[in-house]
Amino acid sequence: MTESSLVTLLWTGLLFLVHVGVAARAILRPHRDPAARVAWIVVIFSLPVIGIIAYLLLGETNIGRRRVARMREVLAQMPNVSATATTESTSLRSEIPECYAHLFRIGSTVNGFEPVGGNRGELMQDSNATIKSMIADIDAAKDHVHLIFYIWLTDNNGLAVVEALKRAAARGVTCRAMADGLGSRTMIDSEHWKAMQAAGVRVAVALPIGNPFLRPLKGRIDLRNHRKILVIDNRLTYCGSQNCADPEFRVKAKYAPWVDAMIRFEGPIVRQNQYLFASDWMAHVDEDINDLLRQPLPPLENGLAAQVIGTGPTVRYEAMPQVFETLMYAARRELVISTPYYVPDEAMQAALCASARRGVETTIIFPAKNDSFIVGAASRSYYADLLAAGVRIFEYEGGLLHTKSLTLDGEITLIGSANMDRRSFDLNYENNILFYDQSLTADVRQRQATYLAHSHPVTSDMVANWPIRHRLWNNTIAMLGPVL
Repeated sequence: MTESSLVTLLWTGLLFLVHVGVAARAILRPHRDPAARVAWIVVIFSLPVIGIIAYLLLGETNIGRRRVARMREVLAQMPNVSATATTESTSLRSEIPECYAHLFRIGSTVNGFEPVGGNRGELMQDSNATIKSMIADIDAAKDHVHLIFYIWLTDNNGLAVVEALKRAAARGVTCRAMADGLGSRTMIDSEHWKAMQAAGVRVAVALPIGNPFLRPLKGRIDLRNHRKILVIDNRLTYCGSQNCADPEFRVKAKYAPWVDAMIRFEGPIVRQNQYLFASDWMAHVDEDINDLLRQPLPPLENGLAAQVIGTGPTVRYEAMPQVFETLMYAARRELVISTPYYVPDEAMQAALCASARRGVETTIIFPAKNDSFIVGAASRSYYADLLAAGVRIFEYEGGLLHTKSLTLDGEITLIGSANMDRRSFDLNYENNILFYDQSLTADVRQRQATYLAHSHPVTSDMVANWPIRHRLWNNTIAMLGPVL
C-alpha cells in the first residue's frame, strides 16, 4: 500500500468515526422522538461533512449555556405568581366546569400558573384597530408600559407605537420595549430604535444575533422569541397572533394582508403575562423588576377564567403540543382551528384525526397561499389522512391567515402566538392564553366563521387529483419535518 493510499484510508476512517460520533450524539440526545432521530441519522450519513455541520448547527435545541444558566437564575429568583392569587384560585372551583378542569391542570404544569377568574376580554376588530387600541392604552398609561414583539417593522403601525412609547416616556411612565434580534432587525438597526432610547424608553434585544458567523458557537441562531405581549400598569394586556406592523406587511407584500386576531384582557390574568415579560426582560437586562409581580391584585370581580401558557426551549419539553392534544381529545361537539403553519408530530395528527372519528365536527383553516412554501408543502402532505378521518379542511383566500386560534364546544378558547408546527413546539418562545367563557368564545368563533366565509373547502377528490410531482414534493418535505 502506497503512502498516499494509507493517508486516504486514515482520513476516511477518521471521517467515519466522526460520523459515528455525531450519530451517537443524535441518538443519545434527550427529548427527541424516534422520527427525528431517524431523520438526523439519514442526514448525517447521506451528506458527508455537510450532514455533520447541519446537525451541529440545527440539530439540537441549544440557546447557549450562558443564556440557559441566566434564565434559570432569573426564574429561581422570581416570586410565585399563583401564590398571590389564592382568592381567584378558590373561586374557580365553581367557575370552571369539572369536564374542563383537566385542561387547565395541564396548563398549570407548564409555568406553574393556576387559572384565575375575574377577567374581561375584548376581541379586537382587525389589525389596525388593535394598534389604535394599543396606542390609546399606552397614551393612558400611568406607571409602566411593557412590550415585546417578534416582528416590529418601521412602517405606519410600527412607528405609531414608537411615537406612543416616546410620549409615555416623556410623561414619566417607565417604558420597557423588547424585540427579537432576527424578526425585528430592521427596527433595531434603524434610527427609530436609537430615538426611543434618547427619549427615555428602555430597550432590549431578545436573543441578539451579533456576528452571524460566530453566533452558532453560542447557540442556534434560529431559536427565536416569537411572543407578542403588551402589558400596561399591571392592569391590562394583549394576547394573540399580531406583530407590530401594518397588515400590508410590506416585507412580504405579495402574501398580504396578514390576517390576525388579538384579545385585550383586563384582570388578574395580566399578572401572568407580566411574569412572562419580566422573565424575558431580566434574562437579557441587568434590572430586577420582580416588585411589579408582588403588587396587590385588584379586587376579584365577576369575569371569565383564564390562564397564560408560555412555552420555549427552556420550558418543559413538549408543553405546547400536549396542550393542543389535550384540547383536541376534550372536544365533544365541535373543534375549530385556524393556523398558518401545520407540521405536526404523529401524536398531534392522531389527536386531530381522532377528534373527527369520534363524531366531533372538526374543522381546520389554513391560508391558501403560505409565505413559507416549505411549510405549505409539508402541511398539505397531511391533508389526505385528515380528510379520510372526517376533518373538514378549508383554505383562506383573503390574504395570509396568520391567526392561531382554537375553539372547543363553544366554551373554551386558546389564542396566542404558537403555531401548530415543530418550531413553535420546540424552538421558539411563545405565549398563549387559555380561557373558559361562552360569550368571548362566541366572538372568536364568529371570527373563525368569517375566515370560513372567505375560504374554499378542500376535498378528498381534489387531493387525489394533485399531480404526482406535487405529492412527491409535499411528502418529501414532510419527511424532513423533524429536521426542519
